[in-house]
Amino acid sequence: MTLLSVSEAIKRILSGAAPLGIEAVDLARAHGRFLRTDLEARLTQPPFDASSMDGYAVRGKDVAEVPTVLNVVGEAAAGLGYGGTVGTGQAARIFTGAPMPEGADCVVIQENTETVSDGDGAQVRILETAEPGRFVRPRGFDFQAGDVLIRQGRNLTARDVALAAAMGHGTLNVSKRPRVAVLATGDELVPPGETPGAHQIIASNSFGLVPMIENAGGAAKLLGIAKDTRESLDAHIAQAEEADILVTIGGASVGDHDLVHDALSARGLDLDFWKIAMRPGKPLMFGRLGRQFVLGVPGNPVSSYVCGLVFLVPLIRRLIGHDAAEPAYETARLTRDLEANGPRQHYMRAIFDQTEQAQNGGSLGVRTVESQDSARLALLHAADCLIVREVNAPALAAGSEVRILRLD
Repeated sequence: MTLLSVSEAIKRILSGAAPLGIEAVDLARAHGRFLRTDLEARLTQPPFDASSMDGYAVRGKDVAEVPTVLNVVGEAAAGLGYGGTVGTGQAARIFTGAPMPEGADCVVIQENTETVSDGDGAQVRILETAEPGRFVRPRGFDFQAGDVLIRQGRNLTARDVALAAAMGHGTLNVSKRPRVAVLATGDELVPPGETPGAHQIIASNSFGLVPMIENAGGAAKLLGIAKDTRESLDAHIAQAEEADILVTIGGASVGDHDLVHDALSARGLDLDFWKIAMRPGKPLMFGRLGRQFVLGVPGNPVSSYVCGLVFLVPLIRRLIGHDAAEPAYETARLTRDLEANGPRQHYMRAIFDQTEQAQNGGSLGVRTVESQDSARLALLHAADCLIVREVNAPALAAGSEVRILRLD
């Protein structure tokens, strides 16, 4: 039996996926969402010439020679400007962010002044010269109304959200988040925090996939652990009816004790494939339940995580309308020899080798971890990336270039 290639599996998974649509969200909930429209500034920032320091707003020609004494005619604070005009021989007390009074064209900072008298008839001695424009942020210094400052197609960062707020936007048009239901299966599993029985282990895979889903732009929902009975599987799968994607963990091998395929088939699963030429991750299942995508990943911890990274993340990104849905590969150079690969595309856990990076001409150095066993979650935690080895790739010597996929 010829196994499906990884590239063909990705192609099939993405072929029927289209962006789900657009929704408007409050700015406070926009962080991490995928922007679907360009953002124009709705106002000019700053909307007026403003002081960038605390001090005195003056006319540059009045302080061309110092020291000199000026009459203080008023005060301008942030949010409350001075309504009068600064004329010849006059100054206005001003604070950072306050609008420049009419007539003044520069600011002398507080440290370069001395108070001569307070109250009525107040005067200030100016100790340093200032040319026009000194410590003044002109109107539109940051941006002008109508400027397009944030382009569609961004996963919104904290900086994007702050800028959008300053631009005058209270809501943003973003992609609807794909709803992803995650179901672990198997009598051998117990939830984290519980004590496993004699033949049981902790269910950890879901907790690796959920943050991956959220980071990719999806909204994850944990369905818990289904036992290896038809009744338990049916009950848990029924909770995923509103999901855009159902991810099952374990039960993808279609073996004697794996009932997931049968339970899904009874509900109308249109199975596309269930084995691929990949290591780890050979028993990957994919199909459709009506509009719902169904992805069955293996139960081994590393296999589950790698399949999530290679297949689930691109599917989510396609559903939110991301142009670059497929995995983003980079290149690095081996700092140790690498053996030949077999008949399946191999995603090998590896770490960045900083100590030998300089010897590779500044290229990113990389080497595999001590073991590639798909059950060793601690080594996945220690790794930085996956080295991608093509089917039947020959052995490589240290210094050879390889393709990598970052884990984070």
